[in-house]
Amino acid sequence: MSRGPHGVGEGAAPLARRRVLLGAFALAAAALAGRAVFLQVLNTDFLQRQGEARHLRVVTVPAHRGMITDRNGEPLAISTPVQSVWADPGDVPADARALARLARVLGVPAPALARRIAERRDRAFVYLRRHVDPRTAERVRALGLPGVHLQREYRRYYPLGEVTAHVLGFTDIDDAGQEGVELAWDRWLRGTPGARRVLRDRLGHIVRDVALLRPARPGRDLRLALDRRVQYLAYRELKAAVLRHRARGGSLVVLDARTGEVLAMVNQPSYNPNRRDRGPRAARRNRAVTDVFEPGSTVKPFTVAAALESGRFRPDTPVDTGPGLLRVADATVRDVRDFGLLDVTGVIRRSSNVGAAKIALALPARRLWSVYARVGFGHATGSGFPGEAHGVLADHRRWRAVEQATAAFGYGLSVTALQLARAYAALAADGRLPEVTLLRRTRAAAGERVLPARVARQVRAMLEAVVAPGGTGRRAAVPGYRVAGKTGTVRKAEPGGYSDHRYVALFAGMAPASRPRLVAVVVIDEPRAGGYYGGEVAAPVFARVMAGALRLLDVAPDAPRGPVRVALGAEAAT
Repeated sequence: MSRGPHGVGEGAAPLARRRVLLGAFALAAAALAGRAVFLQVLNTDFLQRQGEARHLRVVTVPAHRGMITDRNGEPLAISTPVQSVWADPGDVPADARALARLARVLGVPAPALARRIAERRDRAFVYLRRHVDPRTAERVRALGLPGVHLQREYRRYYPLGEVTAHVLGFTDIDDAGQEGVELAWDRWLRGTPGARRVLRDRLGHIVRDVALLRPARPGRDLRLALDRRVQYLAYRELKAAVLRHRARGGSLVVLDARTGEVLAMVNQPSYNPNRRDRGPRAARRNRAVTDVFEPGSTVKPFTVAAALESGRFRPDTPVDTGPGLLRVADATVRDVRDFGLLDVTGVIRRSSNVGAAKIALALPARRLWSVYARVGFGHATGSGFPGEAHGVLADHRRWRAVEQATAAFGYGLSVTALQLARAYAALAADGRLPEVTLLRRTRAAAGERVLPARVARQVRAMLEAVVAPGGTGRRAAVPGYRVAGKTGTVRKAEPGGYSDHRYVALFAGMAPASRPRLVAVVVIDEPRAGGYYGGEVAAPVFARVMAGALRLLDVAPDAPRGPVRVALGAEAAT
């Protein structure tokens, strides 16, 4: 063996270096093992907290909203599961091409999507698009873009669309009620979301459910009084009439006279609640409960009821309406022609304004006002519908003679279609005013006594004369049934007085008159073609809806031979 200049072998140096390196490796391994023991055994709580902070999350478990059904359990509003696309901006790669592909799938501009993510890098959650269709959700999933996820939510769907829109209203994108029944009963319908703890991987995908913290509680179902068959029938006929007469709008309400249940409530114009763009706000208004109008001649039965209740008048009491006009202070009350001498029944049948005014002026103002107030004019019906109008009924102590006279034939006060229907339901129910409800009732409500039964029956008999030959409402007749009702043709108020060319055509009535089951009110606002009298425009709509509804509800006929139809004269159209 050769030796170096200092007498050390040439192979000793590499051996020493190897030993040093091996020692260093051993020390490093020992240090790592010690660190591992420290972290895995002595300091496990810290690691678990750090791991959980990065991968353990609490997520919301969505709860669906309660279903709204009609009286027979048919669905009117249901919540369907949908997917929403969201992102954790910090995990989304800054890849313009990948974001452009995502933008195309979502149907949004790529720059706007990139800007939305970039501006929210400090957040952990941002929606990219809510409530996408299944195909879009599948395409987003197929992209596999880190930081972009799908979340299950619920969207409200209305099977009948615009037919029930005004009653049901709609929900917002978070499934909270915004209008109509959805708003009025929001707390009942809305579910309570649950919560669960999950483990996510580095891409944000849920890999394991850890624990259910709180179960989701779905909303409660709500059964309405509406009958979807009658609702559809009423909507179809009202829409056809509004189009036929080129009217500005209209409303139609059908009540069950025994229970006060709203079986149908429709309006024109309408809207589709399934669309996020629901059109003009005016089209979303439930005119049947929010819009008021002067009831015109449809209020005359209550004027006559006050007269009969006073004992000063009977159905056959004569009233001289000649010469077809009546001067009251500085105003003149007019009829369409001189009806001459009529009895009280004839005043109703011919719809004489002069006769109604004379009857009203023969009574104390308080008596007339009292009947109007008792049947619900000037007060909300208590239906619970958001935004329901109270109408206007001025205090009788502020009435002058002219106000008392014009109130007798429906001017100077205002009502809603639902209020007018409820008032007629009192006549149908022998003087008991029912409690109006949008919810289904299992038994008839007692109602408040507002008129003597004798008076209600007498007025009902007079209203049958209106639909009989020679009455103003002959076009409201329903074959096989006795019908009682009243027409109304109201000039609309405008600055400086009343219009000579803008009208509201009305018909309010009930059937079968022998024992009324249904009450309906038809309002056609500003008809501009095919006439404007209530007997010409509104009465035929009533007849078609009532005929169909009576058949659908299996109500037995009470006049098998049906009424005799005759030609409609000009005087019989008011």
